[in-house]
Amino acid sequence: MAGAAAPAGEAIGRSRPQYPFEVSSRAVFGIALPAAMAFITEPMVGIVDTTVIGRLGDPALLGGAVLGALVFDTIFALAYFLRLGTAGLTAQAVGARDPADGLMHVARAIAVALAIGLVLIGLREPILWLAERLLGASPDVDAALGIYFRIRLLAAPCVLINYALLGWFYGRAHARTGMLVQILIHGVNIVLSISLVLGLGWGVAGAAWATVLGEAAATLLGLWLLARHYGGVRQAFARIVPAELLDARALRRMFALSRDITIRSAALMASYAYFAAAGSRAGEITLAGNAILMNILMVSSFFLDGLAQASEQLCGRAVGANWPPAFEQAFRLSMRWGVLIGLGVGAIWLVLGPALIALMTTSEAVRAHAGTYLPMAALAAITGMPAFVLDGVLAGTTMNDLMRNGMLAALALFFLAAFTLQPWLGNWGLWLAIHVFFLARAGIFWWGMERRKAALFE
Repeated sequence: MAGAAAPAGEAIGRSRPQYPFEVSSRAVFGIALPAAMAFITEPMVGIVDTTVIGRLGDPALLGGAVLGALVFDTIFALAYFLRLGTAGLTAQAVGARDPADGLMHVARAIAVALAIGLVLIGLREPILWLAERLLGASPDVDAALGIYFRIRLLAAPCVLINYALLGWFYGRAHARTGMLVQILIHGVNIVLSISLVLGLGWGVAGAAWATVLGEAAATLLGLWLLARHYGGVRQAFARIVPAELLDARALRRMFALSRDITIRSAALMASYAYFAAAGSRAGEITLAGNAILMNILMVSSFFLDGLAQASEQLCGRAVGANWPPAFEQAFRLSMRWGVLIGLGVGAIWLVLGPALIALMTTSEAVRAHAGTYLPMAALAAITGMPAFVLDGVLAGTTMNDLMRNGMLAALALFFLAAFTLQPWLGNWGLWLAIHVFFLARAGIFWWGMERRKAALFE
């Protein structure tokens, strides 16, 4: 990324100063590649957990772990604003040459993360009861779900603090630092999951404890790196001015952004939750087979999320710098490389998917089911790519109301497709509805962005 020039706002009569900078493919990949390497470890945890539980040969245990992971994905997605919002606000602060590097944004986010995490632990039993009623699984699956849920929820404060820290790292384009933190989370998780489940025979409890310990280790590292940036813990706290931390205008902006991203995330997870619940109602084989394929889909989406992270940081920085050419360059390059990467990832899954399915489960019935629908999961790398890049653009430019409204409209189209196609085509119809959801998101987001982007630089 080229260095920024001196402010140019005075010369052309803008109300805000401008800080011109260039965006190149190297700048995009400088963020996208480390971010993708980090993000891809997240679904790898799901793959490893599914594999180690699947190797035990009990579909009920596998179903409990799968549904437990889904419940946590849903819960934590509702707090995903801690990462998306912090990254967007921090990127704009960097573009506007904020001397504090967005410290106030991450400090507010960490405080909110801690509070939400403690509330979730306190509401553990009511949340579990609701999850069991909504998912409608068998008693054996519910028993495994309960064990997994009660243990893993202990990590809630750490998970949410890590979201805030990662938002700050990626918002400042420190993608390698974010990568280090995420690899630590998932590396510890993977090693302990294998050790505790297969080595010590702890079952789903071992997989849950592995997650707790991985998140705790990353929180300690992330907080240390944050404090080190400002010269140590004491110096970091000295920079946090209470009047700025509690500034009413900043808090209103943060909570408005948080509200809209939370609604957006709830809509996203509602589509995945419905997908899993529909599979669960079709039986344990369909549930387990679809779950394996959803892990493959998630690997594709998290890989593409590296491009989303690049578009978020660069487009957010462009808004903060008040420089439209950088915005256009970042969006164009992210989409161009996204097409090539999506095609490549989809092709890889078609080739390697059968071997991965065979590794993840010993059940021949589950293997056959997953193999049949593998092309639908591989296709998501292509149909989902524009939606992920545009997610990043809207997060970086804090067009949060467009994210919210667009996701709700896309969710309505998903349900319409699912209710129409699944009774007619069965599981094929359910998978087609997911692709309708991806394409609808992309179309709505692009249309809204084109209408509003000029106002970002007025």
